[in-house]
Amino acid sequence: MIRVKTKFYAGLGLLFGFVAVVILFFSPIWSGHNGLTYLDRLYNCISKGSAFYFPDLKKKAGKFRGHEISASVGPFSEPGRIAFLFNTAGATASVTGDRVAVKGDLAGLLDGCLADAEAMYANEGKVIRDKYGYDERAVLYNWWQTLKAMEKQFQKGKDFKAADIVALVNKKAVETCYNYYGISPQGIGDRTFAVVFSLLFYVIYTVWYGFAFMFLFEGFGLHIGH
Repeated sequence: MIRVKTKFYAGLGLLFGFVAVVILFFSPIWSGHNGLTYLDRLYNCISKGSAFYFPDLKKKAGKFRGHEISASVGPFSEPGRIAFLFNTAGATASVTGDRVAVKGDLAGLLDGCLADAEAMYANEGKVIRDKYGYDERAVLYNWWQTLKAMEKQFQKGKDFKAADIVALVNKKAVETCYNYYGISPQGIGDRTFAVVFSLLFYVIYTVWYGFAFMFLFEGFGLHIGH
């Protein structure tokens, strides 16, 4: 039974308004996307803009200039493609079964990997396809497999510094660029209004929902007390 009509109808109005905004938010009216997809793309663009680690990675990789490696890594499902990665980066590689024997300069190898990852960061997939002759995502995945295998091999040989730089390049270059491929990087300063509006909207909308139910309960005569 309604006891305080003003409270009840205020809560009901807020609740209907809340539902109406939910419907609008999930309608494709935001440049052809719904609000959730739009905000997801927005924050992906901003986070990619802050994930450009290449100058620092190149500097750290350069410290391994002259660090010669000679290892057998694997197993791989496509060892021929892994060997091609090594050879293209300036190392010497050969396939034996499902493993790849590689010799060369570690910094040169990492330079080749970073060049491919940076092209992917810039969404220049065609450059990678033309270079290797197959899908750019598959190329980056093969780099990921390669560096993982090398990291394990270096750790096994107690070459921990080499293992660390390989792991760092894999995490901050290969994985990052694979995940962000196809997204245009933006700085938060370029989308300040959209970011501030989305955060304020989230806070206000959460409070809106709470007040709607609070007024409804008060309209029914329910109160929180002690």
